[in-house]
Amino acid sequence: MKNMKPPLLSFLFISVLLEPLMVLVTGDNIGAYSPVDDIAVNCGSPGNSSESSRTWIGDAEDGSTYSPIDETHSSIKASASVSSPSFHNNLIPYQTARLSRSEFNYTFRVAAGPKFVRLHFFPSDYHNFRRAYSFFSVKAAGYTLLDNFSASLFSDHTGFTNFHKEFCLTVGADQILNVTFAPTPGNPDAYAFVNGIEVVSMPEHLYYNAVVDSTERIELAGQQAPYTFRTTDALEAVKRLNVGGQFVGPADDTGMYRTWEADEAYLTSSNIGVLPVNTTIQLNYSEQVPNYTAPDSVYRTARTMGTDKRINLSYNLTWSVEVDTDFYYLVRLHFCEFQIEINKHSDRAFKIFIDSQLVEGRADVTRWSGKGVPIYRDYAVYMHGGGKKRTNLSVALGALPDGSTLHSDAILNGLEIFKINNPGKNLSGLNPDPVPNKPPGPPPTSKAPSSFSRAAKIAIVAGGTSGFTVLSLLAFFLYWRRNGAKESASSKSSLPSGLCRHFSLAEIRAATNNFDEVFIIGVGGFGNVYKGYIDGGATQVAIKRLKPGSRQGLHEFRTEIEMLSQLRHLHLVSLIGFCNDAGEMILVYDYMARGTVSDHLYNTDNPPLPWKQRLQICIGAARGLDYLHTGAEHTIIHRDMKTANILLDEKWVAKVSDFGLSKFGPTSVSKTHVSTIVKGTLGYLDPEYYKRQQLTDKSDVYSFGVVLFEVLCARPAVNRTAPKEQINLAAWAQSCCKSGDVEKIVDPHLKGAIASECLNKFCEIAVSCLQGEGAKRPSMNDVVGNLEFALQLQVSAEQEAIDHAGASIDDRDDNDHGMASIGGDAMDSSDEAFSSSNGSGGKSSKAAVTTISSNDVRDVSTNNYDSQIL
Repeated sequence: MKNMKPPLLSFLFISVLLEPLMVLVTGDNIGAYSPVDDIAVNCGSPGNSSESSRTWIGDAEDGSTYSPIDETHSSIKASASVSSPSFHNNLIPYQTARLSRSEFNYTFRVAAGPKFVRLHFFPSDYHNFRRAYSFFSVKAAGYTLLDNFSASLFSDHTGFTNFHKEFCLTVGADQILNVTFAPTPGNPDAYAFVNGIEVVSMPEHLYYNAVVDSTERIELAGQQAPYTFRTTDALEAVKRLNVGGQFVGPADDTGMYRTWEADEAYLTSSNIGVLPVNTTIQLNYSEQVPNYTAPDSVYRTARTMGTDKRINLSYNLTWSVEVDTDFYYLVRLHFCEFQIEINKHSDRAFKIFIDSQLVEGRADVTRWSGKGVPIYRDYAVYMHGGGKKRTNLSVALGALPDGSTLHSDAILNGLEIFKINNPGKNLSGLNPDPVPNKPPGPPPTSKAPSSFSRAAKIAIVAGGTSGFTVLSLLAFFLYWRRNGAKESASSKSSLPSGLCRHFSLAEIRAATNNFDEVFIIGVGGFGNVYKGYIDGGATQVAIKRLKPGSRQGLHEFRTEIEMLSQLRHLHLVSLIGFCNDAGEMILVYDYMARGTVSDHLYNTDNPPLPWKQRLQICIGAARGLDYLHTGAEHTIIHRDMKTANILLDEKWVAKVSDFGLSKFGPTSVSKTHVSTIVKGTLGYLDPEYYKRQQLTDKSDVYSFGVVLFEVLCARPAVNRTAPKEQINLAAWAQSCCKSGDVEKIVDPHLKGAIASECLNKFCEIAVSCLQGEGAKRPSMNDVVGNLEFALQLQVSAEQEAIDHAGASIDDRDDNDHGMASIGGDAMDSSDEAFSSSNGSGGKSSKAAVTTISSNDVRDVSTNNYDSQIL
C-alpha cells in the first residue's frame, strides 16, 4: 500500500486560539440506552462501593460473584501506598487492587454481543509489589489486549496518575467472557495487577455494522480500495473528543459510561471564532444516528475555521492525537449542522484529511443529513512505523474556495479514534521510553510476623550447625578479596587517563535508575546494554556493562577505551567515557536511536530499507573503516566488521562500533601483517587470516564484502537452516554472481528497485572484497569510491526513467520510503542533494539521494554494542 504521509506538523497560518463555542444548556442529557450487562468490579475491595449512582462490586468479599480464578492461590488484595502522588482516597476503583506474580482471570457470564471492557489501573507500590515491576499481558475473547504492558511507564509517559484502557469486543454464543492477567515471563519480580474492571453492553450498531456478511467496508485513507472491518474485530478506544465543548464524564454519557475529553489540548492549527447557535433548532436524531451515539452535548458544540474566507483558505483546522504505529485505525467524525447562516445544500462544503490524506473532497453536512440532524462518518487509516513506537494521527478540515460553496468554512462536533487489532488478534503496542531521572521510590515493606514460625526455627537450627563452615569460608573470602582488590587497582591504574570522561558508579546508577531492567536495550557477550540519561537527563547515552564479577572482557574493555578515546569521525560511534569503580567495567557511548544495520535487514518487524538508503549506509560504514585504515595516526584493524557492529543514529547515519577486538596494524614498513590468534565472528572471517593467523587491513575488507552481500540479500552471514549450498552467504553469493544468477540472492523487497548497472557494479565490489588472497582485494578507499559510483549509477537510472516518462516531481505518488516506480517496482523519487566527506581523504561526493530523519526515537531491543567472539 502507499506510504502514509507524515502528520501535518506545520501550517501556512497558525493564530491565537480564540474562545471556543460555549455549550448550549438544554437540560439533562438523555440516557437513551440501557445496557443489558452493566458490571463494575472494584478489584481488591472487600465490599461494594457507590460512585455517581453506580455500584462497584468488591471481588475480595467472601462469596463475591466476581472473585478471580487463581489456580496458584498467589494473588493478593492490597491498598495503594498512601505516599503515592496525587492519590485520592475517595476515588473508586483506585483505592485497592488485585495483584499476583502468577496468572489469574475473571469470568463474566453475559449476553452474547458487543461489549465495552474497561480495565482501570493506578500504578503504585502495593505491599511488596514495586510500581516499576508491573509488566504483564491481558487477554480476552481470543484477543491480546495488552502484552508486556508496563502501567508505570504508561503513566509516566502520559502524566495520568490513574487511567483506564477501553476495549470493544464481541462475546460469542457461549455467553462467557474470560479476562486473563499474566505477568511477563522471564522476570521473577514481574507481576500483573488491576484496580477495576467494567463490562458493559453496547448497541449492536454502535461501532459494528451487523450485516449479513459480517463486514463493513470503510474508506481507507490514501487507498482506492476500502478497508474491510468485521464484526469479529476488536477495538481499543484511543481518544474521544467533545469538539468545542467541555469534558463529559462517564456519568453524563448515554448509559455506556464513555469519557469525552475537551479538544483544546489536541488542536495544532486553528483560527477559531465563536460559532453562533440557533437555539430554536432542536436536535432531530435519525434512525441512522440515534441519540445514544454520542451525548447530546457533543452535537450541540462545534468548531469552525472562522469568518474570514481569505484566512480560512490559508490553513487547515487540525487535531493531532498520539497513536501506536503499525496498526489500522477507525476514525469517526461527528457532525451536526445548526448554524443560522447555513440553510441549504452547498452553503458550507469542505475537505477532510486523515493523516494528511484527502478522504472527502466535498463534505456537505446539510446534504448528508439535513439541518439539526446529527450524523457521523467513519474512515480507516494505517499508521506506518518507520522505526518509531508512536506517531501522531492528524484529522484536518480544509475550506473550499468561493464559487463551489457559499461559506469557505468547515465544521466538526466530535471525534473518536479506535485502534483495530492486527491479523494476530493483537491490540498491544510497545511500552513508552522510561522518563529520565524518574525516582524509583522507596523499597516496598511488609510487616514482620509477630512470632517465630516453624520454618524460622528450623532455619535457626540449621544456621547454627553450619556456622563453623561459614567462618572457615569467610577467612578464604577475605584472602581472595584482598588479592582481587590489588588486581582491580592494578587494572584501573593501567587505564588511560584524561582521554575521555571517567564516570563514578553512582553517576551510572543514577543514569540507569540503578540498572533498572526496563532500561535494557540490548544483550551481548560482554553484558547488558542500557539506555541511560546523563547530565541531568539532558543527554541520552548507551551504557554497556560487563557482567558483574566477570574477569572475561577485561582486555577488550581496555582496548575499547584506548582505541575509541583517540578516534573521532562522523562514521565511528563516539565513546563518551567509562566507569571502573567497585569492580564494575562500564562503557558509555553516544545513543544510536536506530539500532544496528542487522536490525533492519532480517528477523525484524522493521520495514525494509529502500535500496538507495542501503547504499548510503554502506558508503558511511566504508568511510569509517577507511578512516581506521588510513586516517588515524596508526593503522587500526577492526577485526570484527559485521552488520551488527554498524550502528545507525536518528538520521540513519552509519557508525562503526565495537573496538574490543581491534588491533594496531604493522608498525614498520618491513612487516605486512600482525601475527595474532584468530578472533572475530563466524561467517565474516578472512580465510587467509583464519589459516595463517596473519592479520592485515585486508581482513577487514573481506568482512566488509560479507556485509555488502548481507545488505543486498537481507539474510545473515551464516544460516544453518538454509539448504547446504546457501548456509554460507559469502560462498553462495559469489557463486550466483559468477553464474549470472544475481537475481536469486537479491532481497525480494528490492525486486525491480535496483538499476541493472548499479546492481552489477555493487556485486563486482562485493566479489572483489571476497578474493581469497588479501593482496588482490581492494583498499577501503577504493571500496568507498566504487560504492559512490554505484550510487551515481542508481541516481542516473532513476532520473532517466523519470525524464523518459515525462513525469514531474509534484505529480508523482509518494510510495514507501519516498520510492517511485522503475522497472515495474520502486525507486526513490526525491532529487535532494547528498553531500558528505570522506574522513580519510577529505574528498566529497554529491548525488541525488533520499535523507530520512525522525524526531521520534524508537528503542530497538536487539541493539548490539558488543561482538560475538569466536
